[in-house]
Amino acid sequence: MEGSEEVLRQLRIERRQRPQARRRRWPWLLALAALALLLAWLLLGNRPVPVETVVARAAEAGGGSVLDASGYVTARRLATVSAKITGKVEEVLIEEGMRVEADQVLARLEAVDALAQQALAEAQLDAARTQLGEVRANLRLAQQNLERQRSLLERRLVAQAQLDQAQAEFDTTQARQASLARQVEVARSQVDLARIGVDNTIVRAPFAGVVVAKAAQPGEIVSPISAGGGFTRTGIGTIVDMDSLEVEVDVNEAYIGRVLSGQPVEAVLNAYPEWRIPGSVIAIIPTADRAKATVRVRIALDVEDPRIVPDMGVRVSFLEQARADAPPPRGVWVPARAIVERDGASVAFVVRDDRVRQVSVEAGERRDADRQVLSGLADGDAVVVGPPETLADGDRVQAGRGR
Repeated sequence: MEGSEEVLRQLRIERRQRPQARRRRWPWLLALAALALLLAWLLLGNRPVPVETVVARAAEAGGGSVLDASGYVTARRLATVSAKITGKVEEVLIEEGMRVEADQVLARLEAVDALAQQALAEAQLDAARTQLGEVRANLRLAQQNLERQRSLLERRLVAQAQLDQAQAEFDTTQARQASLARQVEVARSQVDLARIGVDNTIVRAPFAGVVVAKAAQPGEIVSPISAGGGFTRTGIGTIVDMDSLEVEVDVNEAYIGRVLSGQPVEAVLNAYPEWRIPGSVIAIIPTADRAKATVRVRIALDVEDPRIVPDMGVRVSFLEQARADAPPPRGVWVPARAIVERDGASVAFVVRDDRVRQVSVEAGERRDADRQVLSGLADGDAVVVGPPETLADGDRVQAGRGR
C-alpha cells in the first residue's frame, strides 16, 4: 500500500505551481523597428529628387509673333536609289537608320551576263590587236619590196609592171592596217562599254545621307522603270541628306503680306513642344494653291539636331523685325510648366549646386508652350520644368536637361 500511495503522490498535479514568466521581447522589437525607420530615412530621405531642367533664355528685341502657321519638316535632297539596269539583287548592304557616304556601295546585282559580255569584248579586242600586228608586219615587208623594186627599176633590171604591183601591195596593206586600227579602237570602246555594264550592277549612294527606307531584298528583281503592276522593285532604298532639312508651311494668302524673305522665325516641333528652334525665311514660293488659298513658304532652321527628322509636324511663328525705336526687351523665356502656384504666388525653382531655390516671379505673356518672366529669373538660370508638389526650397535634386 505504501508503494501505491507513493506512485499516486508522484502523479499528482500541483495546482499552486505557477508557470515560469515569459521573457518580455516587445521592447527589442520596437527598437528594431525604430532602427529600420531611421535607416530608411537616411537612405531615402536624402536621395536627390530627379527633375528636368531648362535654361532660361533672354528675351530678344522684336521677338513678337506677327503670324503663326503649321507645316512639316522636309528634305531638299531626298533620293530613291535604284539600279540603272534590270537585274536580280544579289546583295543589299544597307539598313534603315544607317548613315552612308557619297559613292558608297548600297547593293549589288547579279553580274553573270555583264561579266560574260566584258570577257567577250576583251577577247575581241585581243583578236583585233593580233590581226593589226600581223598586218603591220606585212606592211613592213611590202614597203621593203617596194623600195627594192624601185632600185631595180632605176638600174633597168625589172619592168615597170613589177614596180606597180609592189606599189599596189603596199597601198593595200597600208589600207588594211588603217582598217584594223579602227577595229581595235571599236573593240576597245566595246570593252569600256562592257565594263560600264558590270559597274551598273553595283548600286552606289548619290550623296551622303541617312537611309530611311530599305525597299529590296536579295533574290528580288529590280528595275529602273515600273513593271506595270508586277512584283518588280523600282528601288533599293531611300536616302535623305539630313543637312538639307528645312520647313515648309502653308500661309493663308490673306496674311502673306506679313511674311518677308529673311524674316526671323521660331519653329516648335509637335514632338518637342518646349523646344523653340530659331530660323529664317528662305523664300516665298511665287504661286498660290487655288484649292486651299495658301502660299507655300520655305524656312531654314539654324539648328542641326538628330531629333529633327523629315515629315515631322511643326508650328512656325513669324517674328517681327526689331525696330530702332523699340524699347529694350524685358525678362527671360521659360516653359510655361516651369511656373507654378505656391501659397497664391507664382514661383519657379532654380537649381544651384544640386539644390533648388524657390524664387517668386512675375509672369508675362504666353507664347505657345513658353511663358515670359519679367522678374525673378536671369538669363542662363537652370529652371525646373514641372516641379512636383512635394518639391520644397533647399531640396537636393538630380537635374536632367530637357533641351
